[in-house]
Amino acid sequence: MKHSEGFLTIVNDSKSRIREVTVPETHDRLKRNPDAKLVDVREDNEWDTSHAAGAIHLGKGIIERDIEATVPDKSTELILYCGGGYRSALAADVLQEMGYTNVFSMAGGWKAWKDSGAPVE
Repeated sequence: MKHSEGFLTIVNDSKSRIREVTVPETHDRLKRNPDAKLVDVREDNEWDTSHAAGAIHLGKGIIERDIEATVPDKSTELILYCGGGYRSALAADVLQEMGYTNVFSMAGGWKAWKDSGAPVE
């Protein structure tokens, strides 16, 4: 997908403040911490088509509104993913602004997850 220059500018700005993890690092983190949450921030139709096994869905359009009810403990480890790692970086940045202290964006997003052969639902 070709992204606009303005979009890439804000994504790169967000990426300067967040932490990214790879798919293998995501698997490791989820194994080591059973309380960690894998959060799909894609649109509803993307989620409905297929998603990472065990993930929860909080689309980027509603995550700020619903995160505190869904994950009230702001120290919970959250690993966000989207289609390619752009929207999840933006969402991770916002969650940090909201006081979440253990937030990551999965580099490469859904595409990297699928390409790795990781389980899907």
